[in-house]
Amino acid sequence: MNYRFSKSLDGFSSSAVREILKLTQGKSIISFAGGLPAEEFFPIEAVGEAFQRVIQQGKGALQYGLTEGYKPLRESLCRRMANKNMHVTPDEMLLTTGSQQVIDLLTRVYIDEGDVILVERPTYLAALQVFQAKGAKIYSVDSDNDGMIMEDLAAKIAKYNPKLVYVIPTFSNPAGRVWSLERRKGLLEICKKAEVLILEDDPYGEIQFDGNASYPTVFSLAGKAEGSNVLYTSTFSKTVAPAFRTGWVIGDSDVIRQMARFKQSADLHSSSIDQQTLYHLLEHFDLDAHIALIREHYEERMKLMVGLLEGLKWPGLKWEQPKGGMFIWVELPENIRAEDLMKQAVQEGVAFVPGSTFFAENPQYNTMRLNYTHTDRENTVLGMQKLAKAMEVYLQNA
Repeated sequence: MNYRFSKSLDGFSSSAVREILKLTQGKSIISFAGGLPAEEFFPIEAVGEAFQRVIQQGKGALQYGLTEGYKPLRESLCRRMANKNMHVTPDEMLLTTGSQQVIDLLTRVYIDEGDVILVERPTYLAALQVFQAKGAKIYSVDSDNDGMIMEDLAAKIAKYNPKLVYVIPTFSNPAGRVWSLERRKGLLEICKKAEVLILEDDPYGEIQFDGNASYPTVFSLAGKAEGSNVLYTSTFSKTVAPAFRTGWVIGDSDVIRQMARFKQSADLHSSSIDQQTLYHLLEHFDLDAHIALIREHYEERMKLMVGLLEGLKWPGLKWEQPKGGMFIWVELPENIRAEDLMKQAVQEGVAFVPGSTFFAENPQYNTMRLNYTHTDRENTVLGMQKLAKAMEVYLQNA
């Protein structure tokens, strides 16, 4: 059979994280690669109780649901969003199969082949995959620890006339950055004036280590959903459990309606029983207390990894201590190619993600992303020792 695949595959590359995770399956490899939460903190008992409440409702709980998602969960999420000064109605919200589907659906309804999308440098690799598969032209905006540099954003909007700007302003993936308030306001002002849509991706925002810090979403700064040039998406994957595969997007009701039309053709609706379980979890479980618990443990793990990085004393090694989220972005000495170091690291029994995969263009090859949330103290120490050994062998063979 001569299989005639779509041209969209020409611009599509496999996820480096997924390929690395395959390498670690069934092997005694310590992985700092995936953006995985720690299983030991999953609220197993509370999830079980919530699921039982769903089943007790009878057979109807197993029926098809609305494409837009289980309405009681949307109403509950609207109340949670209001606590963050994001005031929306259920009609301005769509429940999705993770926030990844939000990126896919918006790209389907808003982006044509050849349209320009601006992203941070570096940015989330799975978003780049979606944009590339659609045939979009992707350009990076120069960025530092405070976010996109506004002068470069304005210049590239003027030069490329983009349709969309995709950002992760709070504890970004992969760099772990948190944008300053000035940059958030600047992004909103510049894009609003140019009539450019913003997709604000916020999977990590609730994992903040300074409880007194305030990181207002760009969506909240915009003021309202109707007529706004900002869409906001988040997920339960990092705060409850990834297996629920439940995310949401809020924004102008017309945009939400168009995304729901495409979602209906893709999968009819996301798992109804998962959405119902999450609704009962929110109603009968203190999710905020749970988030406070994982924040505390993740901060401890972050500080441990930072201390171990400091102990490496590799010349030219650079990183910024995260204020939240799940990742440490590391710049290696300039003569180190992270892809090659990765091969040696797997042989030593440890994995990470080379940073070049997170760049839309002109990748920086001496970078890597380390996840600190998934691995316990003992294995973090051992994994960093293995990474040090891998570097030693790499330099000997260079």
